[in-house]
Amino acid sequence: MPLNRQPNISTPDSFYEELINAQRDLSDDQADMWMAKLVLVLANHIGDRAVLAEAIALARSNTLAASPTEVAA
Repeated sequence: MPLNRQPNISTPDSFYEELINAQRDLSDDQADMWMAKLVLVLANHIGDRAVLAEAIALARSNTLAASPTEVAA
């Protein structure tokens, strides 16, 4: 199964709000740890190594291509 790159979240605004609220009142270190844990939980749920490898590569290339102001934002 290839990585789905099409919008697939039924209510993206409320999902984004939930992501932001989950990090509220966390220190930067705690927020980083929370994000890492969330990634591992979701990676375990996906389970398909090819899909995970594609997602990792895509996230890395998008991050490297972003300007420094986009990364800081």
